[in-house]
Parts: sequence; structure tokens; C-alpha cells
Amino acid sequence: MSDPASHISIQGVHKVFESGGQEVHALRAIDLEIPRGQFVCLLGPSGCGKSTLLNAVAGFSLATAGTITVDGTAITEPGPDRGMVFQEYALFPWMTVEQNVAFGLQIKGIDKAAIEDKVASLLAMLNLTDFRKRFPKDLSGGMRQRVAIARVLALDSPIMLMDEPFGALDALTRRNLQDELLRIWTELKKTIIFVTHSIEEALYLADRTVVMTYRPGTIKRDLMVDLERPRDVSSPAFNALKKELSHLLMEEQTRHNQAEFKGAAVD
Repeated sequence: MSDPASHISIQGVHKVFESGGQEVHALRAIDLEIPRGQFVCLLGPSGCGKSTLLNAVAGFSLATAGTITVDGTAITEPGPDRGMVFQEYALFPWMTVEQNVAFGLQIKGIDKAAIEDKVASLLAMLNLTDFRKRFPKDLSGGMRQRVAIARVLALDSPIMLMDEPFGALDALTRRNLQDELLRIWTELKKTIIFVTHSIEEALYLADRTVVMTYRPGTIKRDLMVDLERPRDVSSPAFNALKKELSHLLMEEQTRHNQAEFKGAAVD
């Protein structure tokens, strides 16, 4: 039974794909209760099912078994209560920055003046005002991701789902956007599920880090990150947690390598 205090409840979730005539078990027995306003990172190596789980919460790909609910309502499709930010930005190249941010509000039929006010506020929040007339092709990767985040925030979804949104950015831009995201999260009190394969990113951002195993993805460790904010990545406490999580991920890498070696030997 789900916790009535949970914003997002994931119970007994399995996911099986068909590939080449064979069943691929991507997720197995995932149980998570996420309170409202919590920042959760899903951490693990490539192929562990992080994005698969995120897509199931988004409603893009339904679980084979188990249930996922938001405020007690089962997820059966995408919905306005869940905004998604992708690594690839997913902006409309023929629209300016302000047009991209306004698009979802226009689809909802919101009054033009209200849209203009909302867009102006979000562009100011994300330091995009001076770029409002630019097209995506004229922006850096970091600026494009700011626009993508602003577009999700425009819809005022209480839940933000983020699939390695900073993975393709250089280190400095990545840290700047991490700080921007933390500022927005603190101000707006969103519930965030953030997929990453970076241990440092997970510990820098999250209230809670969920470490997943290699396929089939299960929960290896559910860690509350009890460190004061803003976090110092050079502190002994931070690096002790980083060492612990690194050990867990290396165990999974070893297990994966051994499975591949056995498979190659059989072939």
C-alpha cells in the first residue's frame, strides 16, 4: 500500500521489452515513495533502467506490471502535472526563445496578456530576457537548456522529470545550471526526479540518491543525502559519500563485465 503522504508512489514496477524476439527485463520490483517537494536523483551506469523508470513516471511508456500513482491517481498517459526536460533540449527551431516558452500556454488557451507576463517572468528568472528574440540555433547548449527548463516551468507542473539534462554540457556550464536548478527548486518547491550517471552531480543536487543496478534495474541503495546546502564538493563528508557510491557503482560495473564475458564465451 502506498504512503498517503507520497506525491509519487512507485509500487512493484516491472518493465519488459521485446527485442529480437527475446524478452529484455529492464526493471524489476521497483518500490519508491517520493514526498512532495523532494529532489530525487536516479543514479546508475548506462543501461540500468534509469530513463526507462523516468519514462514510466512520465506516462510515455507504461509499466509491464506494478503501479505508479501521483497523489493517488494511476498514471496511464502523459499529463500536465509532470513536466519533462530532455538532454536533447527538444526546442522548436523555427520559434524564438519567447515563442518556445509561450507555446504550451498558447495550447492551453491562456489569455495573451497572461502569457506575456508569465513568459517575461520566466525569462527573467533564467537570465534569458536579453535572448528572447533569438532562435535556438543562435544559442549555446547551456542557453538552450535554460529555454527548455523555462518551457516546462511555464506549464506550472508540480513535478519535474529530468533525463540527464546537463549531460552534454561542459563542466562550468553544467555547474552553473545545477545552481540555477537548485535556486528554482528552492523557490518553487517542485518535486524533481533527475536522472544522472554522475555521482558528484547526484550528491550536489539531491535530497536523496537512488542507486540502480545493471539490467534488470533494481534499487541497490536508497540514500538520504544529509549534507547542508550549498554543498562543498571538496568537503570530507561529501567525498566520503562519493567514495561509498563509487564503490556501489563499481560493483555493478564488475557484475556487468562478468555477465558480458560469460555471454561472449557462450557465443
